[in-house]
Amino acid sequence: MVDTTTFRDVMSQWPSGVTVVTTLSGDGAWHGMTASSFSSVSLEPPLVSICLTKTLYSHQLIADSGVFGVNVLAKDQVEVGRRFAGMDKGAVDRFAGESWTTDQTGVPLLDSALGWFDCRVVHAYPGGDHTIFVGEVVGAHAARRSAPLLFHSRGWGQFADVLPDVATLSDPGVVGGLAAAGRNHEIAHVAAGVASAGSRVRVADLTSAASLAEAEAMVPRTLLLDAASVLVADRAQADLVLAAGVSTVEITLDPAVPGCTEELIAQLQGIEAQTAVRVLDPFDPARFDAVLDAVERLAALGVLEIGLSDAAGAATPLRVRAFLQEAVALARPVPLRMGLHDRDRLGLVKAIIALKSGVRHFDTTLAGIDGAVATEDLIRLLEEVDVDTPVDSAALTVLARDLRSAADTASNPPLLVETSTPQIVGAAG
Repeated sequence: MVDTTTFRDVMSQWPSGVTVVTTLSGDGAWHGMTASSFSSVSLEPPLVSICLTKTLYSHQLIADSGVFGVNVLAKDQVEVGRRFAGMDKGAVDRFAGESWTTDQTGVPLLDSALGWFDCRVVHAYPGGDHTIFVGEVVGAHAARRSAPLLFHSRGWGQFADVLPDVATLSDPGVVGGLAAAGRNHEIAHVAAGVASAGSRVRVADLTSAASLAEAEAMVPRTLLLDAASVLVADRAQADLVLAAGVSTVEITLDPAVPGCTEELIAQLQGIEAQTAVRVLDPFDPARFDAVLDAVERLAALGVLEIGLSDAAGAATPLRVRAFLQEAVALARPVPLRMGLHDRDRLGLVKAIIALKSGVRHFDTTLAGIDGAVATEDLIRLLEEVDVDTPVDSAALTVLARDLRSAADTASNPPLLVETSTPQIVGAAG
């Protein structure tokens, strides 16, 4: 038989979630302990199990009361887990400082947990020095969606960051950037090149149009619209560009404006699967709650994607991380598309954080001509970390080089030197 130390060492390599198991004493007082030995047993009827050491005070309380609660902890609840594990020696009342609910059995249930189960004991089986309590779930609540708290190798943590196998690219800025720079003659060639390389390209912004007729005149019908997107202001413009053959409608949402999310959801009925909603200023901490609420509701609607653009420059690496840890879970299965500006030269740092936080889709701009992360720079980063992207990276890199070269030539024209003797190229001396 294996010795106890070896058994514990091997078991410590098995990662598990962390829960707080709660119960009642004979006088109705609350008691709780941290536990990871929790498991689902049956769907019909709904049964779960917990395994508790027989020497624990809570073990006897559950055996006597016949009730227990299981509270699933989130990634940011390490201190709660430590307190109920008896690791906070200064805690007089383990339940203090948290909001608790009671349901069917009267046991305390943690409001801020990822979720909780309210249970009545239906079986108690001997399991060596433990008892396996099987509880019928008489109440349950999924309180919030976030990453769980994990216990592994005797330590507390979160999911390991894993890079994706594939990331996709879209270019919402090159056409507008060229137009702003007065380089309209290059737009058709560059937009066609980006599209043929496999990257969606925004070919028009109709939000400034004063009428539907003006908006219609702004749709560039000579470009490849089936690989393009158009930014629109409302449903009428959306219907117009979809009828013209545009593959993707983009529309902006400011979730901080009361009623704006509800109004947009109503507008998108019937075209949600072709609509990319671009959420305004998502990385401002003062807007986090409103943005997260909008993300969850847009995901329930089933939009094509949810765009998170750093146009306001509020995205720091820490804010990107904190926001995405919540937003990625709320958005599933709708993809988030991240657009990051590079004004602080940290665009690629934030891109790698987004990749490791679960984002698989990015807005970049060829040659970074509008201040966004440059497409060719992100492609290079993806190649260096073995993340594939379904675009012709060589073609996009050449196109970006040509764009930069043309810009350099325009800003630094060659010097004209006047001489008394005409210089005839190729003439014999």
